[in-house]
Amino acid sequence: MKSVMKVEPGYDNMKLVEVEEPVVTDDLVKIKVAYTGICGTDLHTFTGEYRNAKTPLVLGHEFSGIVAEVGKDVKTVKVGDRVTSETTFTTCGECEYCLEKDYNLCPNRKGLGTQADGSMAEYVISREESVRVLSDKVSLLSAALTEPLACCVHAALEKTTVTKDDKVLIFGPGPIGLLLLQVVKAQGAFAIMSGITKDKQRLELAKSLGADVIVDTLEENLEEIVFQHTNGYGVDKVFECSGAVPALNQGLPLVRKKGTFVQVGIFAHKTNPLDQESIIQREIQYIGTRSQKPSSWDIALRLLEENKVDTDKMVTRIVPLEDWRQGFEAVMSGGEIKVIIAS
Repeated sequence: MKSVMKVEPGYDNMKLVEVEEPVVTDDLVKIKVAYTGICGTDLHTFTGEYRNAKTPLVLGHEFSGIVAEVGKDVKTVKVGDRVTSETTFTTCGECEYCLEKDYNLCPNRKGLGTQADGSMAEYVISREESVRVLSDKVSLLSAALTEPLACCVHAALEKTTVTKDDKVLIFGPGPIGLLLLQVVKAQGAFAIMSGITKDKQRLELAKSLGADVIVDTLEENLEEIVFQHTNGYGVDKVFECSGAVPALNQGLPLVRKKGTFVQVGIFAHKTNPLDQESIIQREIQYIGTRSQKPSSWDIALRLLEENKVDTDKMVTRIVPLEDWRQGFEAVMSGGEIKVIIAS
């Protein structure tokens, strides 16, 4: 079968190659891939910056498809089921994180597309526990965005709680920021989306997805706008989705005293300058959030079933598997919002 593989470490070193179709055993499920989203992790793997990716490795972890075959121990998933899958492929099953189903924190976890072969291929293997059978109300295309949506659910509804009375500021109108915006709006909160001038198209999309206020921080005064909408107190919660240090330090003073700042975006460097004074003097909770866990998927799929999240507006380009490189280049150019590979 055809697959997009990182063949060795370093910049690029990625090829469309022919490999053997995966074989199912035990509790494994073989899925004929329909769609795979290209995400930031894939780009970091392309550039050689993602240190956890082993090689050779088939990329892809945001996907949907149809079950083609199941192992002998599979109990509920059936051939022909329309599915998506959590990214967890193996865990130790013994640590306190696994026992609490916080698989995202298991030190021995292996994920699809990062340590185990992923979905940028004709077929992918997942474990039954991770496979999610789709409701008839969720399309295969929408389902391919369940994983990033689950990451946003984990950040907004599990690491903290957003209510209808909250006023929220989101930095970064990329795919994660736009999905997180919709999670926040589904709770009835007031949302301000912040970006820069090159994000104009994305900010306009944010407005159409429910943002109450959009702000170009290079053209407008974000501080004035935030305090204008919060009676001078600042927002209840900030979600920093850009992974940009300037956004981090611009956002910290805009959180109300005793408010919450959730770091969703990943920074290019492990250590960065941080406005610690704002955290201390304003008694801010600064929270990290990593990936997603099974409970995040339950909520994400429910949001999709209830049409609380519009994925169609976010997918701006679909390329066939053979044209994967065009898809990667489109994402890196910044001209698209969400690019999907169709297998």
